[in-house]
Amino acid sequence: MAGSSKRAGQPKRHLWVWVVVLGAFALVFYLVWRHHDDPTQAASSSRRAMMMAGPVTINAAAAKKGDIGVYLSAIGTVTPVYTSTITSQVNGNILAVHYRESQAVRKGDPLIDIDPRPYEATLEQAQGTLERDTHILAQSKMDLERYQAAWSRNAIAKQTLDDQEKIVLQNQGTVRNDQGQVDYDKVQLSYCHITAPFDGRVGLRLIDPGNVVQANSTTPLVVITQEQPITVIFTIAEDYLGEIQSELRHGVTLSVDAYDRALLTKIATGKLLAVDNQIDTTTGTVRLRAQFDNKNRELFPNQFVNTRLLVNTQHNVTLIPTSAIQHNGATSFVYVITNVSNNEGTALMKPIKPGVEDSGLIAVNLNPGDQVATSSFEKLQDKAKVKIVATPVPASGTAESNTP
Repeated sequence: MAGSSKRAGQPKRHLWVWVVVLGAFALVFYLVWRHHDDPTQAASSSRRAMMMAGPVTINAAAAKKGDIGVYLSAIGTVTPVYTSTITSQVNGNILAVHYRESQAVRKGDPLIDIDPRPYEATLEQAQGTLERDTHILAQSKMDLERYQAAWSRNAIAKQTLDDQEKIVLQNQGTVRNDQGQVDYDKVQLSYCHITAPFDGRVGLRLIDPGNVVQANSTTPLVVITQEQPITVIFTIAEDYLGEIQSELRHGVTLSVDAYDRALLTKIATGKLLAVDNQIDTTTGTVRLRAQFDNKNRELFPNQFVNTRLLVNTQHNVTLIPTSAIQHNGATSFVYVITNVSNNEGTALMKPIKPGVEDSGLIAVNLNPGDQVATSSFEKLQDKAKVKIVATPVPASGTAESNTP
């Protein structure tokens, strides 16, 4: 009887197991259905809420035709055209320092005087030797004239005349040697008066009166840098070299803008001066030099700046504010306002292909005159009703662009 009772309870337990399994399947199906259905319902509810709340208030801008420049951006270093580190070429005491620290000097302005007296004395000796040997040469030439006249009368031997001719030549060589010594001493004396080799600006004072300097010492006396004009050296990838070379071969002057470290303020505008003659194989870049007038000395030697080289200009492209571009993953789109009437319309989501961009403008594949939303993107959806409260006009003229 006990076994019969056990067999009778087994079907009931199996029945409960099937009930539990079917219930679990039903619960999973319901959760999956809610997971797929909730976003749709939420979106529909959101649209209904927006329609009930009225149109979305936005700012809009009209697409316009214009020109935009294609720029290459790079970090550059301000490099003077000339930099001179002046050292002493003679031995002596410093008598005077004529420049002031950070003074702008002109070519030929006096900078430093070294005691010239030893070199003046040496020059005086050399000039005395030259004067003596010059008179000896003149005397030998007078004797030669007498010997020539005597030989014409057969009064002397030919050998005597030949000897006198060689004496004259020897004296001429002595005079030339003396003249060279005088010129050398004059050069040495000139080294005692150091002047500016070019227009520029001196740095901090490195020497004081009374100091003793040595010839060919590596200790600088003064450093001068040319600041007007000045150059900036920067590097670009070799991939862009062909385009730059093509423009230069056609005689096009490429402009270069120098910006501050934060790329917010334009410091100066110059032109591309030269391209290096080889590519750095370790980095795949080539160096370029741009020249700036630097009239107000905005650029300072060894200063780091951001440079932008204008490579090309795209003409008659459609431009809109960069703020109108939105992104959904790898897709870029804008909200184009259609059916505009009394500053109200419908926002349609339109995928676009952004082009070059700068100065708050970007080239896109839209029609001139299209109005695009520039604000309230957190409220906008496709086919949403909008109300336009402002329509900024894109700036006219040529925009600039950074090449990505």
